[in-house]
Amino acid sequence: MIATSKIIAFVPTTDPARSRAFYEDTLGLHFVKDDGFALVFDANGIMVRIAKGRDFKPAPYTILGWQESDIDGAVSEMSRQGVRFEQFGLPGQDASGIWTAPNGDKVAWFKDPDGNMLSISQHN
Repeated sequence: MIATSKIIAFVPTTDPARSRAFYEDTLGLHFVKDDGFALVFDANGIMVRIAKGRDFKPAPYTILGWQESDIDGAVSEMSRQGVRFEQFGLPGQDASGIWTAPNGDKVAWFKDPDGNMLSISQHN
């Protein structure tokens, strides 16, 4: 049943215009449509719905992430696009914001304009 169905990701926003600019122009996701309830993007075959809302509090943890084969290159390019990566003071987190886990996986976190925590990661 759903084990073979595609996942749809949901991210809340209180400012759809600002979110559209970020997800489309800064992150480079393909904008599909505004259906009145959400901005719909295609993220490499996965539907991402930026859901319109009036009030929410961003979660203090990652709600959406992308897997990268070259996290260093991705962080560098995204930084040039104006994305600011979070610093948490974690042992193993470098100046660019990339944290290396004890098993060698790497993660870098950033926020969208609504304060939603997003990430990119590179896994062994």
